[in-house]
Amino acid sequence: MRKLILLVCVVVSVSIISGSAQSGIIPTWEDPTGKVGFYPISNEISFYKNVDDAGEERGLTLQFVHINSFKLLTSFSFEFTADYNWDYSYADPFDLAAGMNARDHYVELSLVKPLSSFVSLNYQRVISSFEPEPINQFGLRLVF
Repeated sequence: MRKLILLVCVVVSVSIISGSAQSGIIPTWEDPTGKVGFYPISNEISFYKNVDDAGEERGLTLQFVHINSFKLLTSFSFEFTADYNWDYSYADPFDLAAGMNARDHYVELSLVKPLSSFVSLNYQRVISSFEPEPINQFGLRLVF
């Protein structure tokens, strides 16, 4: 998990440094042959103060959403979504008196290969503190 957090910090640092002259926009690049390239789609960092429906405080969340397309002979998209929470989830949802988790996380790493303008193949790896081990997901994505 520490390596993943380090990776996120490096990606964020590079995006801030490389785009500082362009108001934080990550630049597009492509090699002269057109066979290798990087094309940013959406790169966002959000901070949330969480409150449940009853008005009770549910901690803080730091969220990263990075969706970028790249070309290595063919086009792919890489998606990274991560929520890092503080005092957000209950230690035992069926026994609220057990208190809150100090920290928890939920991370999705996705590799998407478009097959057409509306269908893609998707591989997703889910890493979270809610599951004892990572989960692999394979599927089809429909674009509307």
